[in-house]
Amino acid sequence: MKKISLFIFGAFVLASCNKEPKFNIKGTVSDAEGKMLYLEASGIEGVEALDSVKLKSDGEFSFKQVRPESPEFYRLRIDEKVINFSVDSTENLDLKAKYGDFSTGYTITGSENCAKIKELTLMQIDLQNKIDGLVKDAQRNKITNDVFQDSVSDMISKYKDKVKTKYIFAAPNMTYAYFALFQRIGDYYAFDPMNSKEDIRCFQAVATSLTNAYPNAVRTKNLYNVVIKGLKNTRPAKQKTLQIPINKISEAGLIDIDLKDVQGVSRKLSQLKGKVVLLDFVVYQSQASAEHNLNLRELYNKYASKGLQIYQVSLDADEHYWKTVTDKLPWICVRDEDGAESRYIPLYNIKNVPTLFLINKNNELNSRFESLKNIESGLQKLL
Repeated sequence: MKKISLFIFGAFVLASCNKEPKFNIKGTVSDAEGKMLYLEASGIEGVEALDSVKLKSDGEFSFKQVRPESPEFYRLRIDEKVINFSVDSTENLDLKAKYGDFSTGYTITGSENCAKIKELTLMQIDLQNKIDGLVKDAQRNKITNDVFQDSVSDMISKYKDKVKTKYIFAAPNMTYAYFALFQRIGDYYAFDPMNSKEDIRCFQAVATSLTNAYPNAVRTKNLYNVVIKGLKNTRPAKQKTLQIPINKISEAGLIDIDLKDVQGVSRKLSQLKGKVVLLDFVVYQSQASAEHNLNLRELYNKYASKGLQIYQVSLDADEHYWKTVTDKLPWICVRDEDGAESRYIPLYNIKNVPTLFLINKNNELNSRFESLKNIESGLQKLL
């Protein structure tokens, strides 16, 4: 009798475990017969595959997963086409899409957050297309570099103002407000809490709401840490009395820099003697960085074979972001973990970023520039 009771109890426990709250997303994707549809989780550490199905002629699909304890993000993917959505208290979502415009032409019902995420996605795509158009115009010399920079800056500023007003400050407790914080323009985030006090306010608003509702959630803690780092990075730099290493200036002809690259290897500026070096102090998460590196790559591609080397010093506080971006760059990229309090800032009298220096083949500082404009003629003389 005891054995039977234990068996029944065990079966009851197993049944209870299988009744965890689930969320369900179902629907149809037309014109996609034979295609694989993937359900993936978009976590802080990256994307994780959860389930998949091979679509039949009717395009119907249905995925069920354990509902997260706090709001989380997921995505549906066919080939490289992606639909982002979120799940909080929602249990059932219904999606209709076509393969051709899978990422933009879909409809999703059952969640206000998911509808707003689609709005934000379409806005971001529209902005990216406009910026890409300006890039092509600049490359074809249809517009000047100054016009390009001003136009891009104005577009991004207006975009951020709209997103802040309509999506973040209007409802910081909503999942789509969190989604808005991490939208990208090219390889860079539109909102830059590591270098903009105004952008930190956006992160603070959402972090406060998340802390009230989900104090122990991983995303809450991560957002809180971002705010703390941003506040530290944007606070006024402490005034320091530094002794300039005169011996290094006299021996090498410049103030040497010794920082680690992405692989953790120490890279000294003075070791590049024999090359013409473009020393570049930057913040990768600044709005101007994408366009700056685009122009820098053109210069590098043109003169690297003639003896040019670029030594780029990052003052970013976010190490992970720096590693992600620099992984694609062909020149020497190092980072000072002290960020805005780097000892090299007063030594090189850095007032703005980017700030650039040309160093001749004898390791001697030759000239200083606040932008890449007019730097090519000076570079040609040194090569």
